[in-house]
Amino acid sequence: MTNTDSSSSQNNKQLRVLISGASIAGPALALWLGRYGYDVTVVERAAELRTGGSAVDYRGRVHRTVLERMGVLDQLRAHATDMGEQVLVDAEGWELLRLPASFMSGELEVNRGDLARVLYEASLPHARYVFGDSVRSLAEHADGVTATFESGESQEFDLVVGADGMHSMTRRLVFGEEREFRRDSGYFVSTFSAPNDLGLRDSGVLWNVPGRMVGLSNTLGKDGAMLVFHSPGLAYDYRDQEQQQRLVREHFQGLGWQVPAVLDAMDRAEDFYFDSISQIVMDRWSSGRVVLLGDAAWAPAPGGMGNGLAVVGAYILAGELARHSGDHRAAFARYEELMRPYVKTCQKQGSNAGPFLAPPTAKKLKQRNRIYKLLCGRLLSGFFDRLTTKGAEAVELPDYGRELPEMQDGPHPLTVG
Repeated sequence: MTNTDSSSSQNNKQLRVLISGASIAGPALALWLGRYGYDVTVVERAAELRTGGSAVDYRGRVHRTVLERMGVLDQLRAHATDMGEQVLVDAEGWELLRLPASFMSGELEVNRGDLARVLYEASLPHARYVFGDSVRSLAEHADGVTATFESGESQEFDLVVGADGMHSMTRRLVFGEEREFRRDSGYFVSTFSAPNDLGLRDSGVLWNVPGRMVGLSNTLGKDGAMLVFHSPGLAYDYRDQEQQQRLVREHFQGLGWQVPAVLDAMDRAEDFYFDSISQIVMDRWSSGRVVLLGDAAWAPAPGGMGNGLAVVGAYILAGELARHSGDHRAAFARYEELMRPYVKTCQKQGSNAGPFLAPPTAKKLKQRNRIYKLLCGRLLSGFFDRLTTKGAEAVELPDYGRELPEMQDGPHPLTVG
């Protein structure tokens, strides 16, 4: 392991925390733990920070409060996509209706890459990052956890946090195989850069045929595509990009509209992403000195406010560790007590993502379009926005201000509980 940054002095009395994963939840947690005085190391399998991905949104008072307390809200607002309307078109490309900006983009929408960069840079004074390495094994003992990395190096930590996504290695090592916890919807999603042949500007277009959707968008001068399709029982290797691209092509080959150009763009894209639309459901998120955060623990699926859950979960996990003076048993229990009802609400909201984006039959597609028209009509104007905002605020947010050691940049030793 080679450190890319280090601002914490070595102090045996500091609680040493390993965070696996440098996407969204990992850097958010690193920022808070560093402020509370923990000695934080973040390890990431990728060779560098991953800045691809589609736009993500935040909604309501809870998200806004956490981002403000993190000190990143103004920066994220500066990166806001200011996404406008999205047009829903039929199979021939004729306009059916227009979806208002808040319908898909919430109160604050930013490109995932901008979010990742802002959180990473905000956490740098509080943690060391190691890219191009990952956890191979974890062995817990009375005084801590021995982590062995793919590089061959081993280090001792007091606590380990798995923030390494839906396909979490931390979860597999400590809790069991992914298949025990993943609940598949039968839908798959792919995103990548694509040419803007429709002349879009801070807007998007959604096109459907039964069981498939293509979304094209332009935000902040960046052009992208999102493809969703229904294929129950489809098996794939989440690390085999060539196989994933073949699967996408097989499910969209021969379709009209802009689809041929989009598929050609997929073959050239350097930011290709593919995965199942799934949720992670677990009876517990911690075992001994190891705890899960973000998609590694819950993966709510699109529409389930996964990025909001990630930053709120990081805030609460770090705050409870500080409030309980490093007593991880008490802190982990309280973290789960506070977050589980919130996660359940968001997972319920995200459970219908696939069928809503790409209804599997012509009949259900027509029903979905009628729902869209109702939600966007005068009588129900703002209903969907209020509904999702209510879900985003379905947690009592503690104030951990008393636990912060004067918000100084340097380390603040905490004794091991």
